[in-house]
Amino acid sequence: MSVSSSAPSRSGPAGGWASISIAFKRSLVSQFQPRMLVALVMPFLIMFVGLILLSWLLWTPIQNWLLEVLGGWNAFESVDQWLVGLGLFSLKVYLAPLLALGILLPLAGVLGLIIAAVLVMPLVLGHLQQKDYPDVIKQGHNATAYSVWNAVWVGTLFVVGWLVTLPLWIFPPFALILPVLWWVFALTRMLRVDSLVEHANVQERKYLWSRLNSQYWLIGLIFALLNLIPPAWLVLPVFSALVFAHYSLENLRRLRQQEAAAASTALIDHDN
Repeated sequence: MSVSSSAPSRSGPAGGWASISIAFKRSLVSQFQPRMLVALVMPFLIMFVGLILLSWLLWTPIQNWLLEVLGGWNAFESVDQWLVGLGLFSLKVYLAPLLALGILLPLAGVLGLIIAAVLVMPLVLGHLQQKDYPDVIKQGHNATAYSVWNAVWVGTLFVVGWLVTLPLWIFPPFALILPVLWWVFALTRMLRVDSLVEHANVQERKYLWSRLNSQYWLIGLIFALLNLIPPAWLVLPVFSALVFAHYSLENLRRLRQQEAAAASTALIDHDN
């Protein structure tokens, strides 16, 4: 199936806020269906268990490393000694655990996101195809391998980038901006791939990722901002998968309808 480069018709891929809003509304309905409520448990449990294991294995080494790094900064050491000399508190004692938590929480979070991308997304796609998109035929190849590879490289870059930019958090704007930017990157790069890779062929994927690129990043930004609210962590892995899946499958369906209509018109013109 060749993807037309002409401007899409009314049934073609839909951009803009309206189509994103529709995806969110449909996802709210889907989220309260029994299978999707059960699916909430998997990434949450994995993230919770992962946080416990990471804390058990890495908490002390990370704290010791942070204390060593902080102690190597002359200015920081001077401020710390000044506070202790005033009989107040040691800045290192309070700051090191907070920074350690700032490292371990995103590690557990991205682990939950990877699980959602690799394991939960196929459940979401199967559920949505049965309920909402029975006409969207699977045309993807090597979907699992593609998904795993994408999740691994995105997750690795997320963790490395998070750790490298962590020192910038001491400057107030970056403490808010950097986490949002890294979560936008992780959510968008993982879920836009996994929401299409099973159903779209290579040409369709390239076309939709190019045409809807800004819309995918906007969805990722919305979820990255919601990720700042701790209770949202319970539902975000599955709900974000639902939104990306609804958005991708609906636009894939529109694209195929457009292609079918164009082929039919060309056939009629040829016969005439």
